[in-house]
Amino acid sequence: MTAPPDKSPERIASMFDAIAARYDFLNHFLSVGLDRRWRTRAIADLHLPTKARVLDLCTGTADLAIEATTAAQGIRVVGIDFAGVMLHYALEKLRARRLDDVVALVRGDATRIPVRDQWADAATIGFGIRNVAQPEAALRELARVLKPGGRLGILEFGEPCIPGIRGMYNVYFRAVLPRLGRLVSKHQSAYSYLPASVGTFPPPQEFAATISSHGFSDVKAVSLTLGIVYLYTATRS
Repeated sequence: MTAPPDKSPERIASMFDAIAARYDFLNHFLSVGLDRRWRTRAIADLHLPTKARVLDLCTGTADLAIEATTAAQGIRVVGIDFAGVMLHYALEKLRARRLDDVVALVRGDATRIPVRDQWADAATIGFGIRNVAQPEAALRELARVLKPGGRLGILEFGEPCIPGIRGMYNVYFRAVLPRLGRLVSKHQSAYSYLPASVGTFPPPQEFAATISSHGFSDVKAVSLTLGIVYLYTATRS
């Protein structure tokens, strides 16, 4: 069994800060632009009402938080991340789009969310839950800050279920992608960490059950793009 990679908060924050300048470009380039479609689908499935309050955990450079603002009128978002340089680039994007008064950015830990109980109508995480050393603690915190009936949407990488496609994808994901990521980001380990962290993340049914056991109901794991990504949706019980 493969040992899980080091997910200590200090290491993860340092790694993401080191690649922050090229993070958005690499997301779009390495996913062939599909990352935009995944985020659009995640927000659409939340069915956000007018004036909804949204918590975007592990917000990074705020792409998912920005997408949430397009869902309905009057939406307010709080984006939380513990990587300070990532938040710096997120703020630049928000100011360029004149959204810095709509999306507030807060430096904080996913296992100790600095938001009061039952504040949010919805919560999102885009490709961040597998980087949390204690995902169960993050889920408990999400259940705490969501109102009863509030919606949760989590995007996370998976593995294609069609055998031939899975084989080709794994060659790209485990051999080609880390080399491209190293070349562009100039970081020696960040894009090797990516397939390693995905490889040790629980399979969809298991993670859906974990969500269910931490204060959520109506949990669904929806395969996107042949299983390359899964969208987990749930309702706060």
